[in-house]
Amino acid sequence: MLTRFLENIKEKKLLNTGGKVLLAVSGGIDSMVMLHLFEKSGFDYGIVHCNFQLRGAESDGDEEFVKTQVLIHGVPAYFKRFDTEEYAQINGISIEMAARELRYEYFEKIRVENRYDYIATAHHSDDLIETFFLNLTRKTGIKGLTGIKDKAGKIIRPMLFASRADIEKFATEQYLEFREDSTNSEVAYQRNFLRHKILPLFSSLNPSFKKNLLASIENLKDAETVYTDFFESEKQKVIEKATDSPFPARPAGVDFAQGDGQTERSRSLISFSSPSIDIKKLLNSSHPRLVLLEILSELNFNPSVVDEVFQSLNTESGKQFFSKTHRLVKDRQKLFITTIAETENRIFYLEADDVQLFEPFGMTVEKLLVKDFKIGKEQNIACLDMEKLEFPLLIRKWQEGDYFQPLGMTGFKKLSDFFIDEKIPVHQKQNTWLLCSGEKIVWVMGMRIDNRFKINSATSKILKLEISN
Repeated sequence: MLTRFLENIKEKKLLNTGGKVLLAVSGGIDSMVMLHLFEKSGFDYGIVHCNFQLRGAESDGDEEFVKTQVLIHGVPAYFKRFDTEEYAQINGISIEMAARELRYEYFEKIRVENRYDYIATAHHSDDLIETFFLNLTRKTGIKGLTGIKDKAGKIIRPMLFASRADIEKFATEQYLEFREDSTNSEVAYQRNFLRHKILPLFSSLNPSFKKNLLASIENLKDAETVYTDFFESEKQKVIEKATDSPFPARPAGVDFAQGDGQTERSRSLISFSSPSIDIKKLLNSSHPRLVLLEILSELNFNPSVVDEVFQSLNTESGKQFFSKTHRLVKDRQKLFITTIAETENRIFYLEADDVQLFEPFGMTVEKLLVKDFKIGKEQNIACLDMEKLEFPLLIRKWQEGDYFQPLGMTGFKKLSDFFIDEKIPVHQKQNTWLLCSGEKIVWVMGMRIDNRFKINSATSKILKLEISN
C-alpha cells in the first residue's frame, strides 16, 4: 500500500518533495490509513479536524480520539466545532451540503494562515463511484460524470487509487486504530443508500462492475479534456471582460460641471466593472446552451437556473438570476454578471476630518480654497461646496424612491427616471453608490452631482472627492 501510495502521488504530481500538506482527519478508517501513510512517507504535514456536532457524544469522541493521535504523532493540529444544523437551516441547504461547505471553508482558512501547500482528503475509489451515481441523479455535464478529481486547486486526494476493501485490509494488517461512524449504516443519507442498496445490485449483475466503471470514468476524463479545450475557446468568443474601474476618465469635450443635459453621453462614459456575455455572439455559437452552462457553472449557478437564463435570452430586459455568489442581469444585448458583495446593504460614513476611505472603494478627500481652483473633467471626481454639507456624509446603495436635483436642472428627478434617461443598464443601476448629506443626495457617484451642492460664486471652501481608478 505504501509503495502504491507514493507512486500515485508521483504519477499524479500531487505533492512535491518538501511540500507541506494539511491532512483532513475525521478519525474514521479512511483518514487514519491516510495519516499512517503520510507518517511513513516522511512528508511535512499537519492535521485538521472538524466536529459538526451531529452525533452528540459520538462526535465528541471522534474529536478526542484525533487529539490523542496528534499527541502520538507530535504534529501541528487544528480543531473546530460547528453548529451544522443551524447553518443548514439558515442557508436552506441539506446537512450534508452544510458540512461540506463548513469544512472546506475552514480547511482553506487554516491552509492559508499556516502556509500549507495543499489540503489532503482521504477519498478513495468507492467514493468516486458513489459520486458518479449521485451526480447522475442530478442535472450534470461531463465534469460531473468524471467525479472526484485527484487534484482540484489546493485539494489533493492521494487515496483514490485504493478501494474501500484495500483500505480495510491494510488497516487490519497494520493494527490501526480508528473510529466507526454509526451513521455509515443508515440509508437515510443518499450516499449510504447507494452504498448499501444500489451498488451491490450492480456488482451482483457483474462482479467486475466497479473495475469497469472506474475504467469508464478514466475514459470520460480524457473526453473531458477535449471538451474543456473546445469550450474554453468558445467562452472567450462571447465573454467581454471587465474593465479595471467603474469610474473611467471622462472623454474630452464633455463637461458635467456645466450641466449640458445631453442624455446620450452616458453610453460612452459608463464602464462596466463586471464581465458580460454578448447575447448575439452566444446565440451564434454552435452550442449556445452548453457555452452558457460552462460559463455560469463556474459562478455557482445550478443547471436549472442556467436553463432559465437561456430561455430568457429572447425576452425583455431586466430579469435577474442568482447563484449563492453572483447576480446575473439580462440587458438588451448582454448578460451582466456581478459578485454579490457583503457590502451591498451596508452604510459607510465620511467624517469631516477624513482624508482617505478604503471601503466600499478607495477614495481620497481634499479640502481646498476657491482661489485658483479649477473644476476638473474626470467622471470619478466630485467638487462640492463644503459649507452646504452636513457631516458625517453617508455612502450607501441607491433605493427605489430616491430622488435628487441633477446638476444643471432646477427641478427634482427620481433616480429611477434619471437612470432611464441616461440609458443606464439594470446591471449598472444596481452597482450605483450615493453620497448623501443627511437625507439629501449629494452625488450619484461616478455619474452626476446634485445641483444644490455645486460650486458657485459664493463658495469659499471646496470638498474634492476622488474615487481611485
